[in-house]
Amino acid sequence: MPASPPGDGFLPARGLLISVRWGALAVAVAIGVTLQLGLPNLFAALGLASVAGVRTVRPVRLRPGRLGDIALLATETGITVAAIVWTGGWVSPYLFCLAVTAVAVGYTYDLVVTLCAGLGLVLVITGMGGVVGTNAQASDAVVGASQVVLLFALAGYARRIFRVEEARVSLALDRVTRLTEANDLLFELHRVAQTLPVTLELGDTLALTGDRVKELFRADVFAILLWEESTASWQTASAEGARVASRYTEPELPAPVRAALAVGTPHLVADLGASGGLSPTSTSGLYVAMRARGSLVGLIVVEHRGKVTFTELDARLLEGIGEQAALAIDNARLFERLRVVGAHEERSRIARDLHDRVGQSLAYISFELDRLAGRAEGTELATPLAGLRGDVRRAVSEVRETLYDLRSEVSEQRGIADVLEELVDRVRRRSGLEVSVDVTGTTRLPVPLERELLRIAHEAMVNVERHASATRMGITLQLAADEARLTIDDDGVGFERSTGGRVDSFGLLGMEERASAIGASLEISSSPGRGTSVRCRVRQPEEEGTRA
Repeated sequence: MPASPPGDGFLPARGLLISVRWGALAVAVAIGVTLQLGLPNLFAALGLASVAGVRTVRPVRLRPGRLGDIALLATETGITVAAIVWTGGWVSPYLFCLAVTAVAVGYTYDLVVTLCAGLGLVLVITGMGGVVGTNAQASDAVVGASQVVLLFALAGYARRIFRVEEARVSLALDRVTRLTEANDLLFELHRVAQTLPVTLELGDTLALTGDRVKELFRADVFAILLWEESTASWQTASAEGARVASRYTEPELPAPVRAALAVGTPHLVADLGASGGLSPTSTSGLYVAMRARGSLVGLIVVEHRGKVTFTELDARLLEGIGEQAALAIDNARLFERLRVVGAHEERSRIARDLHDRVGQSLAYISFELDRLAGRAEGTELATPLAGLRGDVRRAVSEVRETLYDLRSEVSEQRGIADVLEELVDRVRRRSGLEVSVDVTGTTRLPVPLERELLRIAHEAMVNVERHASATRMGITLQLAADEARLTIDDDGVGFERSTGGRVDSFGLLGMEERASAIGASLEISSSPGRGTSVRCRVRQPEEEGTRA
């Protein structure tokens, strides 16, 4: 059967229409031969066979509202009506050939239009039969007209049933397709879930998530960016296939990445344009934000180079992976925070060990050196022993200061303001720095928050003392009902913040980790020759805002 032209709405019934056309014609010719209709039967058969042949080669195209299609069908129907009138009117065997018109109209239009078409043909045949003087009896006319109306009614009603069944089949196929896609998606997610780490180590979670994404998507560029609340920036936790920055502020992120954060759903970009995505050479990208407990955790980036593009199924799959990875990453971070916040118990144990073992041992060594130095006066051992005594005394002093720092702990009885004053007094005594302290407010935050805030302050003061070459340091602590703000400024040498400073000596990473552990924001600003400013703000846990 020839193919239907594009846009033909009658395509599903094409085979049925051709079968009805030739079947009705064959039955009519057979009956005509039996009734010995002679030349009228021959000419009618030849005419209708010619129409059937043409319509088999060039199938009917009947589309609602297309006048050309309606005119062609009306012409064909007119030839059929002429054959009917010429071969006996209502008793003509070619009356069955009207089934072609009934099927065509019934399939294209509704039941009412089909019935109207049947009644119209009844009137036309009746009128033409009267003009040519047919001998059909009134009873034959009633029977024939009833057959035509019934034929058109059945065609219209059958089409209604067919449409319902067609809708059901289409719905069933759509459901099967969706179930198949969902099955594939769930299978892949199940495999991802099996590979996610049962440990609570962030590194393991990132590594296994990255391996799974790269295996599934064959991406040229892959990255996981984690949101750091303490620095209000994005940290590149994992990346392959492109040179990316270690940190991004939100305005620094490529436009497709920012768009993914804005829409909150998987963001598929089939054409990244000349600017590319996270990699300037990428041509298509897929970006999924990871959320856990209503808060933004991170972002997964996969990009292709060349003509390969992602699909909606890829987007759904990556979204499912992102949901699982977000929970695993959030669990790892919560565990890390619990580990950091709970470290004061270990700190107390270390302080006891230093005092009971190392401190007492150093004190005994110092006493013995004093005794030996007294005996060695005037000998060649006097000078080396004196130097050794000085080294031991310095070690004892350092251990003592370490013990003070470890035991300077916030508790239910002692707030951060009291302990901070003690730390500042010791820094003044041992460093000679001019240190000013301004504490406002007496409200207490939960002890775990104050402990970590104190450690941030201590780390910042030690950095100033050891590395900043400063002469002055100012400390401001503001305590309010639901938050605390800490600021530490110095007039030291400063550093270039864009390069991250000297992390090994300035301890920036340690402060950022502590701030992240308690959900605090941390801002460190510095420039060479202009000193450094550390600002930290922490709020009550129940009032922490979540990033949408």
